[in-house]
Amino acid sequence: MPDTIHATSARSLSAALAMAAALLLSACASAPRSAAGPTPASAPPPPRQIAQTGTVSRAVANLASASGSLVSGRMLLTQAEEGVRVRGQVGGLVRNGAHGLQVHERGDCSAVDARSAGRYHDPMAGARQDGAVGAAPGRIVAGPDGVATVDLLVRGAVLGGGADNDILRRSLLVLGATPGAISARVACGVITAGE
Repeated sequence: MPDTIHATSARSLSAALAMAAALLLSACASAPRSAAGPTPASAPPPPRQIAQTGTVSRAVANLASASGSLVSGRMLLTQAEEGVRVRGQVGGLVRNGAHGLQVHERGDCSAVDARSAGRYHDPMAGARQDGAVGAAPGRIVAGPDGVATVDLLVRGAVLGGGADNDILRRSLLVLGATPGAISARVACGVITAGE
């Protein structure tokens, strides 16, 4: 009889060990992988799509005040050989002050401070072969009446077509000139097709 009890105990212990091993294996199989293991290399970003011409010849940006300013204006944009020409007038600026005029990544001027327009957009970022730096923001200077006449070229930009250098449906922003508010967004307008 003692041999029977010993054999039964051995079989029970063996079955219990087999069950424990199966539970451990299933737990290991479903556990997340350790961070110490090799991580897959991230894929490089896709190459930028740069268009030589756009699908629209003219666009407009009606600049409305932002950040509590009184700045406003209307810019006409036309496709040119080397990019997009921006012409018009902006009023309500700091008298005799230099301001910035920039294209920003999103066509959204809904925020009071125009932060909804996103970051500065360089139409040719990453596409230059000669190592040249990105396009600088346009500089406009107001006269003694606080009005600036604008005639700038956004190099490498196109109007329409959806390429990375397309500025249609992005925002055109005027930056402040007063000390302490050099980068304040004082006016914003979405670039839309038409005249």
